Amino acid sequence: MQLANQSPLSDPPHKVVILAPAPAQLLDVAGPAEVLAQAGHLRRTSLGDTAASAGAVLYDVRVHIVAGKGLGDTSAGVGLRSSVSEAELRANGSLDTLIVAGGEGARTRCAEPDIVDLVRTLAGRAERIIGVCTGAFLLAEAGLLHGRRVTTHWRWCAELARRHGDLKIDPEPIYVRDGNVWTSAGVTAGMDLTLALVEADHGHALALAVARELVLFLRRPGDQKQFSTVLAAQSAPSLRLGDLLAWMNENLHRTLSVPELAARACLSPRQFARAFRAETGVTPGRMVERLRVEAARRVLESGRMPLGIVASACGFQTEETMRRSFLRQVGVPPGDYRERFRRQSSATPTLQA
Repeated sequence: MQLANQSPLSDPPHKVVILAPAPAQLLDVAGPAEVLAQAGHLRRTSLGDTAASAGAVLYDVRVHIVAGKGLGDTSAGVGLRSSVSEAELRANGSLDTLIVAGGEGARTRCAEPDIVDLVRTLAGRAERIIGVCTGAFLLAEAGLLHGRRVTTHWRWCAELARRHGDLKIDPEPIYVRDGNVWTSAGVTAGMDLTLALVEADHGHALALAVARELVLFLRRPGDQKQFSTVLAAQSAPSLRLGDLLAWMNENLHRTLSVPELAARACLSPRQFARAFRAETGVTPGRMVERLRVEAARRVLESGRMPLGIVASACGFQTEETMRRSFLRQVGVPPGDYRERFRRQSSATPTLQA
């Protein structure tokens, strides 16, 4: 495997510190660390054994767990060990990236003076500042998010807004970049953000290779919503139609008319339409449109299939029907939507065998 148009691993490693106040969310620490580790491994592999045997690394990642009296390291009960002490962190010089991991510790201990001071000290040396999940609470308390557009785990967006009214909080994206400050939604979204960091540092091909190595379903763009349409609908407190929604998502090529869906739900069409809207907040027809647009977005983000074929594959009767649905749901036609992702990847290296 070779990553085309990539220079050898001759530059100094990118210095990264992951700071995690206990108890941390385990994946907020392990997810970004694993993405960065795999990026280095795959890059060395692509350059051959010589570079690997020389010990060259792409990211020099250090983890510091800010322990608390009587607190476990992680909410999962799994212990973590710091690879760098606080004294070493304070004594060391420049830093490329500071990642503040989320979890209960970041949210409930964000006002502890020693932790806030450490964050400010490290952030002052870092070229890039990252808040994963509720790590945004600690960054905000340290005064590093003033006036910025940020996101965090959907459950805590309102609380972050209550505490810090100067922030522009967007509860929908899985991650947000505002200058040199990046923030992500909860848990696995930290891996999506870190993949974006790898792409910014070393190109699209390496980020895609890491996503494949970690068997991620896809490399999600930052403006993708925290919830898919199906998941958002299934989170309704009284939802009785979850299995039907999953079936609809897997059968977008079918007509999915109200009579067909009602029969599958063992209700009359009238009963079904009433129950569906009461439990999901939208009509069956609007839900079908949302599912089809979401499916088409995934196809357009990852390939160059002709629009007519995309429309047919996602259950739209015609390309024009898909265009109108995109304008309603996304605000731009499908061709313009795909062009945005094509421009992002056109100048980046490709993965070659």
